[in-house]
Amino acid sequence: MSERDDAINDLSPEGLGDLHVRPPEQIAAGLKAITDATKHAFSKMGPIRGMRALLHLNQKTNGIDCQSCAWPDPDGKRTVAEFCESGAKAMADEGTKARATPELFAKYSIKELSEHDDYWLNCQGRLTHPMVLRPAGTHYEPTGWDEAFRIIGGTLNSLASPDEAIFYTSGRTSNEAAFLYQLFARQFGTNNLPDCSNMCHESSGTALTEAIGLGKTTLRLSDFNETDLVIVIGQNPGTSAPRMMSSLQDAKRAGAKMIAVNPLPEAGLIGFVNPNPQHYPNPLKFPIDVLGNIPTPLADVFLPVRIGGDMAVLKGMMKVLLERERDAPGTVFDPEFISEYTHGYAEFIDQLDATSWDDVIYAAGLTKDQIVEAAEMYINADRVISCWAMGLTQHKDAVATIHDLINLHLLRGNIGKPGAGVCPVRGHSNVQGDRTMGIWEKINPKFKEKLEKEFQFEVPPHNGWSTVESIAAMRDGRAKVFFAMGGNFLSATPDNDVVFDGLRQCKLTVQVLTKLNRTALACGETSLILPCLGRSEIDMQEAGEQFVSTESTMLDVQRSRGIFPPASEHLRSEPWIVCQMAKATIGGRTTVDWDAMCADYDKIRDTISRVVDGCANYNERVREPGGFYLENPPRDRSFRTKTNKANFITRHLEPLRVSDDQLLLTTIRSHNQFNTTIYGFTDRYRGIEGSRRVILMNAGDISKFGLEAGQVVDLTSHFKNERRHAEDFIVVPYPIPAGCAAAYYPEANPLVALANQADFSLTPASKSIVISIQPTARHSGTFSKEVLRASSSQLQIEH
Repeated sequence: MSERDDAINDLSPEGLGDLHVRPPEQIAAGLKAITDATKHAFSKMGPIRGMRALLHLNQKTNGIDCQSCAWPDPDGKRTVAEFCESGAKAMADEGTKARATPELFAKYSIKELSEHDDYWLNCQGRLTHPMVLRPAGTHYEPTGWDEAFRIIGGTLNSLASPDEAIFYTSGRTSNEAAFLYQLFARQFGTNNLPDCSNMCHESSGTALTEAIGLGKTTLRLSDFNETDLVIVIGQNPGTSAPRMMSSLQDAKRAGAKMIAVNPLPEAGLIGFVNPNPQHYPNPLKFPIDVLGNIPTPLADVFLPVRIGGDMAVLKGMMKVLLERERDAPGTVFDPEFISEYTHGYAEFIDQLDATSWDDVIYAAGLTKDQIVEAAEMYINADRVISCWAMGLTQHKDAVATIHDLINLHLLRGNIGKPGAGVCPVRGHSNVQGDRTMGIWEKINPKFKEKLEKEFQFEVPPHNGWSTVESIAAMRDGRAKVFFAMGGNFLSATPDNDVVFDGLRQCKLTVQVLTKLNRTALACGETSLILPCLGRSEIDMQEAGEQFVSTESTMLDVQRSRGIFPPASEHLRSEPWIVCQMAKATIGGRTTVDWDAMCADYDKIRDTISRVVDGCANYNERVREPGGFYLENPPRDRSFRTKTNKANFITRHLEPLRVSDDQLLLTTIRSHNQFNTTIYGFTDRYRGIEGSRRVILMNAGDISKFGLEAGQVVDLTSHFKNERRHAEDFIVVPYPIPAGCAAAYYPEANPLVALANQADFSLTPASKSIVISIQPTARHSGTFSKEVLRASSSQLQIEH
C-alpha cells in the first residue's frame, strides 16, 4: 500500500442531494415503465440502435439474454417486447455511446476519481483499453494485453501458495466463461472461488439442498397458470424482477390468491399494469388499462412483517394448520405425502408445539388474527407457490427460515405437482448458471471426479474461501491477489472499510469490467482493469462468431448472441481473457488446450457436456429454440438428500430483540438501480426523488426519537461489542412497521459487520441491522402535503 491510497474514498461521496418526497405509488409498471424504458434506451444508445437492442432482448433466435435479472423467458411463442423496464435500463447501460478512454484516466488520479460518486463513475461509459496502475503510481495508464497477462502470471507464480489468490465471480459471467474460470483456478491449485451468490441466495441453496436435494427452484413458468395461491415473501418483484409480475398476473387471471409478506408495502406487491400489449387477451384492454392506469390487483393479504420476523409468520401459520389438523385429522395435512416422501415429521411437530404464540406475535410484529387469515388462505388452496429473495436470505436465521417455508409446503404436499413449489428468485442474470458450472468455493465430489477424469489433474482436496472468508483473508494478509470476473466487489460487500483496506493490501488486484466502478479504485500494489465484451456485442474468435449461454432461475439454459460491434477494438471476451491468463500462469504445466477452447466455444460446451450433470449434448440442445432445461428431481418428487426423502428441518424461534433506543434497519435498493449500478436518483415507486441518503422511518418512531421529517441524522450499528457509523441520512416518514427502518444499499453497507452473517450459509445479514440514531441540527429536502398528512395520520392511529 502506498501513499497514493491515503485519501481515496472507499464510499460513494453522494452528498444529500436535492430531496423531494411524494406519496409512494400503489401501482407498478404501466405507462411510466414504457416511457422510462424507452427514455433510457434512446438517450444512451440512440433511437435506432436502442430499439434494435430492445427487440433482441430475450428472443429465441439470435437473442441477447437480458443483463439484468434471471427471471425465465416463456417456453412458447415470445412477444416482440420480451423485456421490462429494468432490463431496458441494463441494456442501455451496457450499450451506451459514452466511452471511458485513457484520456479520462490521464486527467483524473485515483484519488480524484474516488471523489466522484458511483453514478458519475458509471456515466463515464464503456472502458476501451486495458489499464494498469503501477506500484506507487497515482494514475491508471494504458497497457497491452500481453503485458497485463505477464503481470498476472508473474504475480500468481510468485505466491507462496495458490491459496493466496482469490478468484471472484459476478453473476454476469456466461456459462462458458465460468466453466473455464473455475477450471483455471483449480488447475492453478486453489478452490478460492467466491461469488456473488455467497452474498444473496447462498442461504437458499444451503436450505433447499439439505431439505429437498436441489438448491434451486422446483417451478416452471407454467405453474403460475395452475396455482391456487402465490406467497411472495421477502421480495420486491416490481424492482428486482419486473417480468415476474406478468406471471403473478397470469396466476391472478386464473383465479389464484396472493399473500405478500414484507416490511414495506411495495407497489409491485399491490397492483400491476402490464405494459406489454401482447399480454392482453383482449387487445382493446391495453390502451384502456395503460392510459387509465387500471391495475390488476395482486396481494389479497398483505402482512407488514417486522424486520426479521418471517420465520415467526411461517411458524404461526403452521401452528394454525396443526390446530386445524388435530381438530379434523387428515383434512389439512397430506398424510400420504408426508408418509411416503418426507423424513423428520415427528421432531418437527414437537418443535412446532414448543413454539409459543407470544414469541410468534412479538417477532412477527403482527396480530394473531392476521396470521390466522393467511393460514386459512393456505389451507383453502390445493396448489401453492412460494417465492422469495434477499428479504429472506440476508438474516442470521435465513437458512432456518427457508427451511420453515419448505416445511409449510411439505405439510400439504405442495412440491412436485403442477401449480405448486418453491422458488428462490435469482437477482442476477447468470448467477445460478455460474454455480452449475462449478463456481463454488466448496467441493462437489461428483463434479470433482468428472473434472479430474476429463482433464487428468487433481483438484485441490480442501474447500476454498467464500466471500466473507475472502474478505477476512485479505484483511489478515493471507490473500495476496484478488481477481474479479465482473461485479463491483467493494460496493456489494459488507463492512466497506475492511474490504477496502484488504484490497489495498494485495500485491495485485484485477478487475474484468465493462465500465468503471469503485472497486477499480481500491487498488493493490499493482492494479489492472481488463475491459471485456458485453453480451450485446459480437464475439469474433478464430473459428468465427461465437455465442454464450446462461441459466435462468427456472433451470432453462439458452444461448445469447451479441449484435453490435464492440465498444472498442481493444475489448476481449471473458473466455478469451481466462484462456490467456491460464497460458501465462500455468504454461506447460496445464492439461488443457486453452487455445482451442477460446478459438471455438463449442469445444468448451463439449467439455461441459461430459463434466456437468444434466448437460449431455449441450451443443445440440442449446441451439434449439429456447434452449433446454436442466434436470429437476424434486419436480418428480425425487429428493436426493441423505435420507432420500424431503426433510422436515426446524430450529427454535429466537425473536430478535432490541433496546428502546434502537431500531432494526433493512437495506433496500431503489427502482433506479441494478445491484450496485445506479441509474439515477429517483425511486419512482417509493416517491423519493433527488437523493439516496435517506432513512425510511415509521412516523411513531420519528416522534418517539424527537425527530422531524427532513432532519439529517447519523446512524450507528451495533453488533456484539462493535460499533459502525454512517453519516448524513435524511429522515423520511414511511409506512413501515414500528421499530423498523430502511436505507438504500450500498449506502448502508458500512453498517453491516463482516461477522454479522447468516448461520450455515455465511451470507451477510444486511436485512437485519441493529442501529441507533444520532440527530444533527441540519434539515434537507421538501415533502408533499400528502406525505406529511399521511405521517400525521399514522402517528394518530398508533397513539
